[in-house]
Amino acid sequence: MTTTGYDRRGAWRAAMACMLALAVAMGFGRFAFTPLLPIMLHEGKLDLAAGGVLASLNYLGYFVGALSCAWIRARPAGMVRSGLVATAALLIGMGLVQHLTLWGALRGAAGIVSAWTFVFASGWGLRRLAETGSPALAGVIYTGPGVGIVVTGLLGGAVDRWGSSAGWIAFGLLSLLALAGIWRVFGDGAGAALPAAATPAAQAAPATAAIAPAARNDARWLIALYGIAGFGYIISATFLPVIARQALPGSPWPDLFWPLVGLAIIVGALIGARAPLHWDNRWLMAAGYTLQAIGVLLSVVWPTVAGFMLASVLLGAPFTAITLYAMRESRRLRGNASAGLMGYATASYGVGQILGPLFAAPLAQKTGTFALPLLVAAAALALGALLFAWVGGRARAPQAGLRA
Repeated sequence: MTTTGYDRRGAWRAAMACMLALAVAMGFGRFAFTPLLPIMLHEGKLDLAAGGVLASLNYLGYFVGALSCAWIRARPAGMVRSGLVATAALLIGMGLVQHLTLWGALRGAAGIVSAWTFVFASGWGLRRLAETGSPALAGVIYTGPGVGIVVTGLLGGAVDRWGSSAGWIAFGLLSLLALAGIWRVFGDGAGAALPAAATPAAQAAPATAAIAPAARNDARWLIALYGIAGFGYIISATFLPVIARQALPGSPWPDLFWPLVGLAIIVGALIGARAPLHWDNRWLMAAGYTLQAIGVLLSVVWPTVAGFMLASVLLGAPFTAITLYAMRESRRLRGNASAGLMGYATASYGVGQILGPLFAAPLAQKTGTFALPLLVAAAALALGALLFAWVGGRARAPQAGLRA
């Protein structure tokens, strides 16, 4: 199929709009908490255990939001718009209220809308790119979380002098600014033209009988093992500035490691999207898990500036690439009816994220170090890599036998 210049421009508009949507929903709505947590701890607004609870409430919301995507009947573009407005309002709310219970409610709600925005923006954008013959631009979409993390990471250190409340409000206002720039894209003819069958609710209703037993088994493995990634990375992703400040007291570097994670996410998404479609997604995810396991381990065994820099790169580079491969695997198994499987896999990821801070924060507060939680996270990622490689190798063995 020949792609016209108009289609190409439309594909880029869609990809950039989805990139900014994920930057707001994920980079701001979910991960602004990471650079602001050390400031809130320093201000005495909460302790480490309470910070872990707030983080887990956000991830619980993400779990609920992801699980509900299979049943929501709504236009994708409308869901993205609504989710971004809600994200901005919830961020501003974090700066206006000063009560732990209210913060918990706001972080939980932010998790729900970030999951909705992520799933519906991804589905809308990937379909749009397929229609315009530009699937390679998928990597641009998944740089969004990295872009948001870079912005929040850099500004998080800068707002230290004004306090965490000013930081939350500033991130909310920046979200509104980004939304104003992409509002029309999600309301133009491209978004409105998506048929009802493109919604996750419609896609999630394939005939079960049409799904081969092997595909059902592979789907179960995907759901289970994708949850390991959620647990394995989230301890570092939630507490990295705190961990780095403990290891490097008085150093100016700790606030820069989180933005470095974001930069690595951007590069990793662009490179990861170029992996040929015929490559086995399970092997690609195994490679991503391995890189993250090494990165998490480095923050324990090499707690220096160089060690944290390399750990940040290895944690971030596979982050959204793993997500992209999980979505590719969902589409391989379920085709255009993949949204339901994507939702369940994302929910499993959410369970891992919920458990991570609840496990790590109390233990770190009791022992004074994150070493043991990080070692457990690295071991979990290594186990996930081995299991994905085993599942992929087991699937190839019958094919090799048939060829022989």
